[in-house]
Amino acid sequence: MNKHLYTLLILTVSTLTGYAQANISPAAKQTKTIAITGATIHVGNGTVIENGTVVFSGGKIVSVQSGGQVPQYNATVIKADGKHIYPGFIAPITNLGLTEFSSVKATLDYNEIGNLNPHIRSLIAYNTDSKVPATLRSNGVLMAQIRPEGGTISGSSSVVQLDAWNWEDAAIKTDDAMHINWPTIPPSRGGFGRRQLISPEVLLERKQSAIAELEQFFSEASGYAAIGKVETTNTRLAAMKNLFNGKQKLFITADSQKDIVAAVNFAKKFGIKPIIVGGNEAHLIIDFLKENQIMVVVKQPHALPNSTDDDVNLPYKNAAILANAGLVTVVSIEGYWQQRNLPFMAGTVAAWGLDKEKALSTITLNTAKILGIDQSSGSIETGKDATLFISEGDALDMKTNKVEKAFIQGRDINLDNLHKQLYRKFSEKYEAKAGK
Repeated sequence: MNKHLYTLLILTVSTLTGYAQANISPAAKQTKTIAITGATIHVGNGTVIENGTVVFSGGKIVSVQSGGQVPQYNATVIKADGKHIYPGFIAPITNLGLTEFSSVKATLDYNEIGNLNPHIRSLIAYNTDSKVPATLRSNGVLMAQIRPEGGTISGSSSVVQLDAWNWEDAAIKTDDAMHINWPTIPPSRGGFGRRQLISPEVLLERKQSAIAELEQFFSEASGYAAIGKVETTNTRLAAMKNLFNGKQKLFITADSQKDIVAAVNFAKKFGIKPIIVGGNEAHLIIDFLKENQIMVVVKQPHALPNSTDDDVNLPYKNAAILANAGLVTVVSIEGYWQQRNLPFMAGTVAAWGLDKEKALSTITLNTAKILGIDQSSGSIETGKDATLFISEGDALDMKTNKVEKAFIQGRDINLDNLHKQLYRKFSEKYEAKAGK
């Protein structure tokens, strides 16, 4: 088949698939007080309230109490006896909304050309019309940190809620963090009949050169930030100002213990306390991380060990080892559509050594702390946003996670999505055939 014709066919099919989902409009603002009673409330901070009641009004939680009492004031009451209430799950480190079809280049908007791109802002590329967020909401994932990828400095991420008309409406925290991929030596391409084509000396030289380039850029950006007002704006250097004045966090992706230590010490030179992303070998330097008060976003537990010498179950245990040692630990999962499985990653962590409610914190309150939104999100507490959901069963277990109702800032959101629509469509088709 002609290459151009094949590409056109793929684009056509992808477009039709992408727009097969009927319009699901964002919910209107909360106008009436709502009280959910009789449920088990998983606060998100490690505590559980049996037979509890949550009351929220104007998008904010006004009361959280035990006993299941119905509020005395005028409120719409939702009875949730025997069910569970959770804070909305938060997906960190994702290109959600920046890509729609991984096989169609025209729908990929998360990577830029060049190594140093601090001026790139993921938020303005975030697509609220994507069909993917609706599938995440159905599993309780109601917020996400949208980040760019690629290069040494990838750019700025933003935190969004997943029910919005446009990126301005979606934004919870704009430009929350700058993201760096720490220069490293790629793993050997070894294997039967294959050999490394580039010598270790050349790879090491490339790594050292990239680190030197990064340090030079940070030095220039630090000096630029200290100047204040300038006649001619340098877009790249200006984008770094909030990193040096403390308004923006620094996320550094690093896996080996040597790279983690180097990354932390690098940031300290510029008065910055970084957040480590990945951290495959973070368990080997716990004392160092605790001494420097470093928070860690670990990769998904469902993965292969980083080294052939590692315990085969180490990816399952990694988050528990770090959290039980007293480090603020967050669980992530790669990609965009995979984010719907985030709660089950936390469930795996709970099965491999971490208390169930602490495992819940790795995708709720701990994530909110790392993103700098814990004053308004991440747990079900008075004064915080009413971003929460009701599940028929344990939301960290794929067998019992059944989200019946979800609210984002008090708004009763639509939980329909393309997958549910297709399920209903073909169920009706084959049920009708069976009836004949």
